Amino acid sequence: MSNLNFESLTHKIAEAHYFFQKQVVRQVNTTLSLRNWLLGYYLVEYEQQGADRASYGEKLYRSVSKSLREKGLVGMSFTNLHLFKQFYLTYPQIVQAVSEQFKIRITISKKDVQPSSLSPDIETLLSKLTFSHFIELLKADSALKRAFYEVECLKNNWSVRDLQRAMDSLLYERTGLSLDKKEIVEAHGGATIPSPAQLVRDPYILEFLELPELTQFSEVKLETSIINNLQTFLIEAGRGFCFEARQKRITFDNTHYKIDLVFYHRILKCHVLIDLKIGEFTHADAGQMNVYLNYYKEEEMTEGDNPPIGIILCSTKNDTLVRYATGNLPQQIFVSKYLINLPNEEEIKKIIAKHS
Repeated sequence: MSNLNFESLTHKIAEAHYFFQKQVVRQVNTTLSLRNWLLGYYLVEYEQQGADRASYGEKLYRSVSKSLREKGLVGMSFTNLHLFKQFYLTYPQIVQAVSEQFKIRITISKKDVQPSSLSPDIETLLSKLTFSHFIELLKADSALKRAFYEVECLKNNWSVRDLQRAMDSLLYERTGLSLDKKEIVEAHGGATIPSPAQLVRDPYILEFLELPELTQFSEVKLETSIINNLQTFLIEAGRGFCFEARQKRITFDNTHYKIDLVFYHRILKCHVLIDLKIGEFTHADAGQMNVYLNYYKEEEMTEGDNPPIGIILCSTKNDTLVRYATGNLPQQIFVSKYLINLPNEEEIKKIIAKHS
């Protein structure tokens, strides 16, 4: 047997193994979510039937948990039982999938199973997300916010950790600063082609870089930290950003300039140039970015490309100066603030109030 044929054989076997392994894991995850939904249904049904009213509330769930543990069942803690109930109440449209999977008849009022018009198809959610994803999604305090994170999970193939970080950094709130409610989901769901303004965030949360106080690091260190954490940075930047270059050099009469980061946005179909600033934004930053954009428009654009856009990431900015410095420029320049720590509730309230 030739080495070539042998390598081909082992490659095909390994490929088949990993494919079916993923299918098994996906099936296990889906079945677990369906089971937990069904347990939540049983709990709610018991409560609504009015049986053993004295056991309602916390006492009921503690008693059920204790009884199940005595029967040898694991994962049936007081907290988990409440999660199962909340899962059922939040996603009643799972009823059909449960009925088909477990071959049981479940009767729920039709008005109770109408999903949000903005939420992805439930079959897709069940096949792509684990129950751990759903636990995080249950924390969303509105159907719109939940739909936003559902769409982001599917489009970006987020892990549970990615989802947790997005919610902790208030991605929905930050995205919604410049968008109407439905646009928040539509811009990230791919139903329509969003505008650059819908995809550029302000502020950007870069806590994953683990940088020290602003006075203790340089723009080079900021850039290096972003490159070293590129995957997480791309999640923060949003769907569609493809890394292309760092310290991209352009030359005019033997004078060299360097663009900190260059991306190509596959949805907007244009280059995105990012300039990093440790200090406060100045009008000179806008002029410099405009030069970069003019160069890219004339020298780097190819057929099918849209004009490039620029993002100036700075530690502080004066919004009035930004407006005067970037107004009426022929290119699209956005000035966004970055934060190296997750904002607390009071800080995000100030951000929202400032932009609303």
